[in-house]
Amino acid sequence: MALRYQKGTALSTSTVVNLRNTKVPLRAVDISKVTFTDCPVRDLVSQIGGKWSVLLLEALAQRPYRFGELRRMVPDISQRMLTQTLRELQRDGYIGREVFPTKPPSVEYRMTDLGYSLYEPLAQLLNWAEANHEAVRAARTRFDQSPD
Repeated sequence: MALRYQKGTALSTSTVVNLRNTKVPLRAVDISKVTFTDCPVRDLVSQIGGKWSVLLLEALAQRPYRFGELRRMVPDISQRMLTQTLRELQRDGYIGREVFPTKPPSVEYRMTDLGYSLYEPLAQLLNWAEANHEAVRAARTRFDQSPD
């Protein structure tokens, strides 16, 4: 299943999106007063930055899925890792889990309101990553090949 980040936002992979000229409000942050042990950004990014979290959030933003559907959708993930990632996303309130009284029992996962509120800015990041991935890879290659 091919997932799209936002409908109608296909950009060429050779295009670099320059945000310098856009009106993006900057956050006023005094780095000297930031406590990194209790930083909300680091806490959130450490969870959604997991190998499978973004992919699962992206899928669940489209519609609810049963466990088996998610397992088939992401064949490279082990059952244990899928369970662990879903539990972490559920613990943080991004997704909900519903057990249906069938034989055998079936479980469905869905995005919560909190998850949808996270997905809006996350989709922007995903679009940026897709649009700029080729440029980032080229920069890595140039860096790795430089003599310094």
